[in-house]
Amino acid sequence: MVKLFCCFFSLMVLHTNSFEQEIKKMKIDELKNYIEKSDHPLIINFWATYCVPCIHEIPYFQTDAEKYKNDGVELMLVSLDLPDYYPARISSFVKKENFSASIVWLNETNADYFCPKIDKQWTGGIPSTLFINNKTHYRKFFERQLTEPQVEENIKALIK
Repeated sequence: MVKLFCCFFSLMVLHTNSFEQEIKKMKIDELKNYIEKSDHPLIINFWATYCVPCIHEIPYFQTDAEKYKNDGVELMLVSLDLPDYYPARISSFVKKENFSASIVWLNETNADYFCPKIDKQWTGGIPSTLFINNKTHYRKFFERQLTEPQVEENIKALIK
């Protein structure tokens, strides 16, 4: 059975502040459809509020996606938090961490079902990231934390 795990660390964050950014709810088939129909370079980062490595790498993604926004790069942060975290805990965490990218909560609980729809090799580990550009047929999936240079290197490959 596939289990979601976050390297070796976890962080439980309980906040009650509201946040202006809407956290959209999606099923896996909606997300898959969005990815397949995307006509621009797309980065999908799977994370959770309790995942320390996830939280560590997200600023790199945000900075570099912003740097390449004129190349059409879109960053979508897909939360894999538990249902009782949606939307309040995720929203307050996003506000606390100053996340500016588009945030989606994946409304799925069966990783055995949703992981292979993103990548057949995905075992459920987070952070995980999909870099995809349908126009150029570029597709790369990582099931691990990326460094800042690795994020930029993959964005450059994504927009070539």
